[in-house]
Amino acid sequence: MAEMRTEEEQIEAIKQWWKKNGASLLIGIALALAIVFGWQAWQNHQANKQAQAASDFGQLMQQATEASSDEDFESVAYLANQVRDEHSDTAYAVYAMLILANQQMMADNDPAAAAESLQWALDQSGSEALSLVVRTRLARAQYGAGEYEAALSTVRGAGNAGQFEGLLAELEGDILLASGDQAGAEKAYLKARDAGGDGGIGLLRQKLASLGIGGDV
Repeated sequence: MAEMRTEEEQIEAIKQWWKKNGASLLIGIALALAIVFGWQAWQNHQANKQAQAASDFGQLMQQATEASSDEDFESVAYLANQVRDEHSDTAYAVYAMLILANQQMMADNDPAAAAESLQWALDQSGSEALSLVVRTRLARAQYGAGEYEAALSTVRGAGNAGQFEGLLAELEGDILLASGDQAGAEKAYLKARDAGGDGGIGLLRQKLASLGIGGDV
């Protein structure tokens, strides 16, 4: 391209370039700004959501700690369901269902309702450790509700149970014994013994003794 000799030629060249490329350049800048400010807005929104979830869960915790009457328990259920419905994509929702299920088991004496709450929590659990905690409580609730097949499926679905192996094996033994499978219960209790059992190892010894199995636990 020949060298431009005048200022007018340079200005005219700029005008022509802008006419051809100016619109696309402005669109590109606008998109870049939209991405930057959109990302910042999304981050702020997420931070606000987390703060609100923490606040709602804190209110639930306080109510659950102080609950002593039927009215209090109704408030706990309402707040727990609110956390679940409004913050279902956070761990607070899972913890809320754990709190609700504990109340349903202990105060309401309704293991079937507790199992429903815990099944939701298990489906939403993200971390492996949290899933094992929820799974153990779910199996206990199903066992308490007489849903033995469901309880066994829950226990056996744990996969790599890690430190929960002994606890889940003992629970499996309880379920099998209640369902009439004594041989299966013995096998499960022995597995629990070999895995180290749990904090109630004296109770595990009693269970083995009741089945005619001695030896050190």
